[in-house]
Amino acid sequence: QEEKKQLTLKVEELERKLESTSAQNIEFLQVIAKREESIHQCQLRLEEKSRECSSLARQLEMAIEDAKRQVEQTRERAVSRERAAQSKMLDLETQLSRNKTELNQLHRSQEDAERRYESRLQDLRDRLEQSESTNRSMQNYVQFLKSSYDNVF
Repeated sequence: QEEKKQLTLKVEELERKLESTSAQNIEFLQVIAKREESIHQCQLRLEEKSRECSSLARQLEMAIEDAKRQVEQTRERAVSRERAAQSKMLDLETQLSRNKTELNQLHRSQEDAERRYESRLQDLRDRLEQSESTNRSMQNYVQFLKSSYDNVF
């Protein structure tokens, strides 16, 4: 009976470990879902910034055309308007440059996030495989104990 009690305790302990492992797996799946949502949000921001860059590029082209028209007007007005247009162009180019830099950073962030996600996913897969292996080993051990118990009685 003492041996049966010990075996029962071991089985209960193994069942608790199995439940714990299952809970961990659920947590890991939740973490993966959050990471996927984060990647999705990054992609949406990236698309938004791409549209903004296209808009800024069109604005820049329009500013250049405007500067060309101003050159054709009188000399004094042309100088004054050209300065204003060039100032605007510089601002737009600076903004475009900043947006391109931010876009590149977002690309790198997305790639980093994807690499981390893939790494974490592989780690989770490895852990799951290890957990399943441990679980199989425990089940085999429990089966062995049951068989041994049956053979004793």
